[in-house]
Amino acid sequence: MREQGLVYKGSDKYITSLAWDFGQFEDDIVDICLKMLDVNPKCLRDPAKDFSARCNPIYVSRVVSAMINANDDGGVLLGRWDGQYNGGVSPSHWNGSVEVLRRWLNYGGYPVKYGQCWVFAAVMCTVLRCLGIPCRVVTNFQSAHDTDKNLTIDDFFSDYGVRPKQSQDSVWNYHVWVEAWMRRPDLSGDSLYDGWQAVDPTPQEKSTGVFTAAALLQSRPYCRVTLTSNTMCPLSSPKSRADRVTWMVFADGSKKKILTDTGSVGQNISTKAVGSDKRVDITANYKYAEGTEKERTVYNNAANRVNNLEEKENSNGILDRKPSDVSMKIVELTKPLSGKDIDLKLVLNSDDRETRTLVIHVNVQAMRYTGIPSSKIQTELKEQKLRPNQDLIIPIHIPFSVYGENMRESNSIKVSAVVTDKDNSDAVYITEKDIVPENPSLTIKAIGSELQYSDMMAEVVFENPLSEGLRDCSITVTGSGLLTETMEAR
Repeated sequence: MREQGLVYKGSDKYITSLAWDFGQFEDDIVDICLKMLDVNPKCLRDPAKDFSARCNPIYVSRVVSAMINANDDGGVLLGRWDGQYNGGVSPSHWNGSVEVLRRWLNYGGYPVKYGQCWVFAAVMCTVLRCLGIPCRVVTNFQSAHDTDKNLTIDDFFSDYGVRPKQSQDSVWNYHVWVEAWMRRPDLSGDSLYDGWQAVDPTPQEKSTGVFTAAALLQSRPYCRVTLTSNTMCPLSSPKSRADRVTWMVFADGSKKKILTDTGSVGQNISTKAVGSDKRVDITANYKYAEGTEKERTVYNNAANRVNNLEEKENSNGILDRKPSDVSMKIVELTKPLSGKDIDLKLVLNSDDRETRTLVIHVNVQAMRYTGIPSSKIQTELKEQKLRPNQDLIIPIHIPFSVYGENMRESNSIKVSAVVTDKDNSDAVYITEKDIVPENPSLTIKAIGSELQYSDMMAEVVFENPLSEGLRDCSITVTGSGLLTETMEAR
């Protein structure tokens, strides 16, 4: 069966799917995958030992995970996240694994430029399937990237919105890895750890190993053992398990903790359903429900092991301070579509008995999917009175003419509101919303009759949603089992 699969992207509130041609049954893919095994460092050091170990899916998965990325071992893909793709193509260029693998072979094993997490994971899925290891691509939304491994992500705001920070900690809109199905006699003799194993080929921080994997327990939502002694498995690691701490940074450099959020990281962990394009939520395979006693106990145990810290006092709460008497939320008024203006509103309400004078900064920033701001889109400063038990509504209009140019290498738009009580500078309130404009769709339709073993024609149609013409455009078409190579029309 040839599979035209899906890879999920977006954010936890805007889950979108990317059609991906895995192409594991294409004629030359077996040869490319075997070539990958033959040039891996373990094989080059000791070919006989490597060949004899290839009957073991655990070993093969480790080798493939290391060889998918180009870090240190001449692997397939070079990663880049800074928006500068000179000498290669943007990761969003790819829509299938076959072209990536063929380029790697044709370039003499020189890394293909460039990839990001969904490309690394999708290519690895193709290779493992070709080699006979069942696997699937998994997406974790609101995925924490915790470089110092303390299970805490710090977000810093100022009156102009999200601040770039020296720490590399961030919450990605999503992160994609692979689950491979195999037995694990190395961990237990009673099949306790058999089944789905989390494997992540995306290069991140260096460690003493080149592979990160963990067993997923079908009967227990948390793993006990990992394959590398220095790496936490994704089930209890910051990818799906971390607390977010929001700080306000003032003009003099001082900062104030606004809130601690224990529930937003690791949302809607998803994979494709078998036999259909439906999304399957597998979050329960990774962690207990947010806010439950079990969930907090596991988090605190993990934090204690990592940080040697005492358990947090707020074992089952969301905030580490009293709820604010000013509530705020940002609401969409129109569906966000790329090429169209975006309209939102900021709604404020207070249960205080007195009228407040508020200084309101509304900031709009283009964000990379890694949670790092790439550019400022617009900002607005208002002073408004908030009366008791009445909604204060601030309209937010974001013209495409303003945000369009900033979205070339950005995944989403972050709209944040920083509100200060004019008569009480210690009263600071923050709310934010991630907006992921939906891209216009392509349509494919057959022309004439479709007869088996006969040539056929198809038409790919793209309708420009903008009021101005597009330049330097191209359409790339792949078809597993249908086209011998990728077609590109400009």
